[in-house]
Amino acid sequence: MAKPKQITLGMDSSGPTLAVCAFDGEKIVALHHTGIKQEQFVLPLVQRALQKTGADLADVKKIFIVRGPGRFTGIRISLTFASMLKYLNGAVVCGATIFDVLRFQAGQSRSFSIWKKANPSGVLAVVLHAFREEYFLQFFDGSGEGPMWLGKEELVTRLAARKEPLYCAGTDKDGASLAGLLPTGYRLAPLAECRVRPQALIAMSHDPVYEKDALEPLYLKPARFELGR
Repeated sequence: MAKPKQITLGMDSSGPTLAVCAFDGEKIVALHHTGIKQEQFVLPLVQRALQKTGADLADVKKIFIVRGPGRFTGIRISLTFASMLKYLNGAVVCGATIFDVLRFQAGQSRSFSIWKKANPSGVLAVVLHAFREEYFLQFFDGSGEGPMWLGKEELVTRLAARKEPLYCAGTDKDGASLAGLLPTGYRLAPLAECRVRPQALIAMSHDPVYEKDALEPLYLKPARFELGR
């Protein structure tokens, strides 16, 4: 009798691209769909990924989700799906913010390791486009200060105010490099490191720290509210 499969799912629905991956203990199958009405595609996408591993929904024992920030509806898709698996399968739910995911990816990269060795007091900053001319920002400096939603000018000002060298990971509008947004003087992470990778979601799922508050979404408030926005 074949041994039951133990599948870990990874899911990110916080942005314009719905990304799903399935890990069977040996290989990762990753699929994605870009467009509106992601809720209509999430189950078919998951089923396709599972079929490629020879598994089905009942075999999912763990799921790792990106819990924000991003589109309200998109974040709810992952939260709802993870809650369903927790109820139906008793699956363990893990979750992290996209800031934490990019921090993890940077920490695993050779480029950051080399930079950090040359700049031991340096700080990682994650910058992500939020809406129009506004951005998400989080510094990983051990202060415990949470992420912020800032206007473009305030973002640039806050970065310039830091005395430590900065390694900036993240993306501008439409997933573009930060090079067109930030002035020179900062070390920018390679663009490939600034997109959520399936391998990172699966690797992070092994750390029980991400089980805490896994189903708590991160919704950030805009820097300002304007009539007619």
